[in-house]
Amino acid sequence: MTDKEKQDPGQNFNSTANLTSNPGFQSSLSITSKDDIAKEKEYNPFEHRQVEHPNSTLGSIAHLLKACLGTGILAMPSAFKNSGLLIGVIGTLLAGVVCTHTVAMVVRTSQRACVNAKKPSMGFAETCGAAFLYGPKSLQPWGGFVKTFVDYSLAATYASVLCVYVVFIGSSFKEALDVYYPETNLSIQAYCALTLVPLVLICQIRNLKYLVPFSTVANLLIVVVFGITMYYVFTDLPPISDREVVVSVNQWPLFLSTVIFAMEGIGVVMPVENEMAKPQQFLGCPGVLNVSMVIVISLYGVFGFFGYVQFGDLVKGSITLNLPPEDIIAQSAKIVMALVIYFSFALQFYVPMDFVNRLLKKRSSNKYENVIQVSVRTLMVTFAVALAAAFPNLELVISLVGAIFFSTLGLLLPAIIDTVYLWDRDLGKFNYVLIKNTIIGIVSLIVLISGTYVSILGIIEDLSGSSQHNATLT
Repeated sequence: MTDKEKQDPGQNFNSTANLTSNPGFQSSLSITSKDDIAKEKEYNPFEHRQVEHPNSTLGSIAHLLKACLGTGILAMPSAFKNSGLLIGVIGTLLAGVVCTHTVAMVVRTSQRACVNAKKPSMGFAETCGAAFLYGPKSLQPWGGFVKTFVDYSLAATYASVLCVYVVFIGSSFKEALDVYYPETNLSIQAYCALTLVPLVLICQIRNLKYLVPFSTVANLLIVVVFGITMYYVFTDLPPISDREVVVSVNQWPLFLSTVIFAMEGIGVVMPVENEMAKPQQFLGCPGVLNVSMVIVISLYGVFGFFGYVQFGDLVKGSITLNLPPEDIIAQSAKIVMALVIYFSFALQFYVPMDFVNRLLKKRSSNKYENVIQVSVRTLMVTFAVALAAAFPNLELVISLVGAIFFSTLGLLLPAIIDTVYLWDRDLGKFNYVLIKNTIIGIVSLIVLISGTYVSILGIIEDLSGSSQHNATLT
């Protein structure tokens, strides 16, 4: 670590998206035969990593916290509304333990596969492909397909997160401005559409170092928003007995998919581990992962529990939208949070755009590079805004994204690659690894199917209700 980094450890806390530019995220998988590896001294990937600006252990914890503590924590009271206080506490704890375990499985598989492939580091997609390439012989031909599939899935996941961000920005501005300019009375779709030009402009920034100031401002502002929100949450708190302890089981899928959306940071886990100065400290006890997730689970539980106690069934997809409209400080918190998400949008946009850039590099010529870059970035942002305007219910959009993408990437895939990689090696006594991963896979499929069904059903009802309302007004 340089003297400058020692003096300013906060520089490690830049962004989620800038991690994706490291070699571990982009490297291509190179396979050495098993026979050759067996004849040589076991390869140690940690000794061969050459990271230009490695993150300290504290910096790595900060990165994971940044990845998990965003719009997701603001949706936790809404999640508790769909579970009740008792199921919410138990479910948050269990979901946190499972998510932590699946992340650990991915990192452990990656570190072992690096030894096989004689590579210093691997990204998430590479790890999934390597699990098959070094798994059972019959599954080895699937390695390339799995890597490509996960690569596309990651891009689609982050693209869907952008839609959530647009809805969040639009909803926040509508909640705040409708109080002071009621005569305007613009729809949520209109507010989403108004975000298009500012988002297109900020997404034209191609170099991540120019996004660092935006990330720094966002990090400072989100602390202010959390402070203001917690003040209103704990002011005149109603009795806990006023809230449901256990709600109808039909609503639990919305709880599960929202919690998984909030808690999963699977896309940044491998970049964080790959950029560590001491990657061997990522796993284990206490370890970077365990320390980070204990903090995350605790904050999510407290935020969700007391947020639901305060606002009950009236709680919205982001608790900031429930802050009192007559209080200017509360309204300013909504605007500030919208700005935080706006500044973070370009950083999240970098992930799918990085994937697109890798596809564009396959062109035979770099002619019209600037025109293509501007056009592609504009089209991608426009698509995200259009999709957000079409489905503007923040709570249901978060639930749908969590059910489809994060249950698959964060739960199902880790269980599969861990099982495949260990199939011919060691599945544990009584094949407990197979049994455990099968249970995780079943849970992920339940979340995927039930969460998607309930979310889509809610979106359809919401859209039909809006249509009937507009028809009545006409």
